[in-house]
Amino acid sequence: MNDPSAASPGPLPTIPPLLALAMRPLPLLPLQLVLTAVLQRIRRHNPAMFERLGNHARARFGIRPIDLPFAFVVEARPPRLSVVRDLPRSLDARISASLANLLALLEGRVDGDALMFSRDLAVEGNVEAVLALRNAIDDAQLDLAAELSSLFGPLGAPVRRAFEAARGRMIGPSQQSEQWR
Repeated sequence: MNDPSAASPGPLPTIPPLLALAMRPLPLLPLQLVLTAVLQRIRRHNPAMFERLGNHARARFGIRPIDLPFAFVVEARPPRLSVVRDLPRSLDARISASLANLLALLEGRVDGDALMFSRDLAVEGNVEAVLALRNAIDDAQLDLAAELSSLFGPLGAPVRRAFEAARGRMIGPSQQSEQWR
């Protein structure tokens, strides 16, 4: 569940524009392959997460980190994630926020309603589908560091530390990362 008390006290940082500009020419396929593997791992560990979407299981969600030169299209059935330069028009819902806010939302560390009221999060389209997605993610209590690092076999521990360090700079340390210290 979202724990607003765990949210950082001030606004979360954004990716510096020069860094985002430097990322623009990078190919999207490697990122898509890694994120698809993470999504499949999440699906294996949380099969009920996608069923929790109910009537919205076939919805297509566009997620736009406002500080990055790419976006994501997420589908629950079958679970699929695409990395795109621009979001297509044929989406059921669009969600946009900074990468830090999106990560914090994904891990249940900030309150989505508070982000919407502060205008740090924008939702367009089928809001009911977005609420179903939010509830499904909240119930899954995702640990992105564990999911990502598991893909790297013997290099998993250094990958986890690197991800947690980067995440810690953006949104603060997670409760899970405190357990691993």
